[in-house]
Amino acid sequence: MTTDMSLAAKSKKPGGPRKAAPWIGVVLVVAVLIAVVFGVRAAASRGGGAVDGGAADSVTIGLKLAPTNLDIRNTAGSSLDQILIGNVYEGLVARDSDNKVVPALAKSWDVSDDGLKYTFHLRDGVTFSNGDALTAEDVVWSLDELVSKQYHDADSLKNLETIGASGDDTVVLTLSKPYSQLLWALTGRAGLVFDKDAKYVAKTQAVGSGPYLVKEFKPNTMITLEANPKYWGAQPKTPTVVVRYYADDNAAVNALKSGEVQVLAPIGAQLAEPFRKDTAKYVVETGEGTDKYVLGMNNAAGHPTADKKVRQAIRYAIDHDQLIAARGGVDKALGGPIPSLDPGYEDLTKLYPHDAEKAQALLKEAGYTKEHPLRLTLTYANTYGSEIGDQLRSQLKEVGIDLKVNVVEFSTWLQDVYTDKDYDLSLVDHNESHDFTQWSNPDYYYGYDNKDVQRLTDEGLHATDDATRDAKLAQAARIVSEDAAADWLLNYRITTAMDKGVTGFPLNMNQTYLPLWNVAYTPAK
Repeated sequence: MTTDMSLAAKSKKPGGPRKAAPWIGVVLVVAVLIAVVFGVRAAASRGGGAVDGGAADSVTIGLKLAPTNLDIRNTAGSSLDQILIGNVYEGLVARDSDNKVVPALAKSWDVSDDGLKYTFHLRDGVTFSNGDALTAEDVVWSLDELVSKQYHDADSLKNLETIGASGDDTVVLTLSKPYSQLLWALTGRAGLVFDKDAKYVAKTQAVGSGPYLVKEFKPNTMITLEANPKYWGAQPKTPTVVVRYYADDNAAVNALKSGEVQVLAPIGAQLAEPFRKDTAKYVVETGEGTDKYVLGMNNAAGHPTADKKVRQAIRYAIDHDQLIAARGGVDKALGGPIPSLDPGYEDLTKLYPHDAEKAQALLKEAGYTKEHPLRLTLTYANTYGSEIGDQLRSQLKEVGIDLKVNVVEFSTWLQDVYTDKDYDLSLVDHNESHDFTQWSNPDYYYGYDNKDVQRLTDEGLHATDDATRDAKLAQAARIVSEDAAADWLLNYRITTAMDKGVTGFPLNMNQTYLPLWNVAYTPAK
């Protein structure tokens, strides 16, 4: 049924007053009822459907990065993780808002003392959205397929030796040697459980065990989720969730202003300011994330930044507070390679506080003077804009470093910097969680080669308890930061703006993991 209210206008006839026919009262009653129905459905299409101040049966959310298809096993991009994991598809385990591992399809698990055997105990009575029973056989098949066909993130299940089932409700994984991040790896794509018997088009459809079904999908535009009546857990608080994607920030802001969406994530801190001030209508909150804006320095021999004193001078020269303030002041300083939501985090921001005099002294020790200044080139992708490059050029100039800023297409950055390692300084947002191993890989584009870091990282990854893992990674991270292998400009935090009637929307990590079962929307009366 259409909700086009222009139909009502077309039904009106011109003319003066006339005597009412006997049936006019019935027509008026019907017209009022139709108007009420149309009004409720129109409200629902905008994220509503509530009557008398109750919770709405739908909510509309505005996001930025849109999926081109729904094939989560073959298609790269965080937009699929964001909308499908925890909503449509589930794994043996999941992650909570603090990035910790929690039960999902497995109600519990046991790990052997030597860290080589993981036994998962499945929940009873779980079915897929098509009604098929979810058993250990589906789990084993999903993991076997992942490994044999090398689906996306298959390489995250390191040291996996065997995958087996014991009856319908127990799954056993064995490893060739301990891997302390196995459980966390299983919270992502690598651990998703699929129906081995289901027949569907993976690019446009989905059959999962999560709280929602995919009702409608328009590539790059929108996706509608509908509550899964067969879900094993509690039903979602909002039966229908519509997600619309906005590549243009101004269009996204206007959508929130007009009520087309009730939630907008992410929104730049500056763009969020009018909503932050309008407390009668909106709520603006900031969540934690694992995005690390890394000023990469080429540590390889033959580059000026191979000299530790040069790298240290650069770190002392950077005013992180100024960079963060220019972005709206919501991001956090990050003094090392591990963010607060990842294992091994330690606050290392005091290692290199802004100190122009120290920077100048170190440059002098390295052989650079006003007559013989240090000249460097900063190369980064144009997705980050020009402002941050201009700020870094200005800050480094104050200590005598002549910085040329080269803003390029991402494909050029990928080739010149990431692949060919032909650069002095680079800037990129490394948003992945649990990615510290890039610092123990001398072949990575940083060219950083430290045997102590490699040893500690290896010991941390092969630890059989979390405390040992965290301690080893923290030790390694401190060495990386002390070495000034790079500078961590900031830890990007996600700002979300919402209608005041929205509750339960995830704030932490919501660009990569967005469980929506707890979201509710109560429109203003």
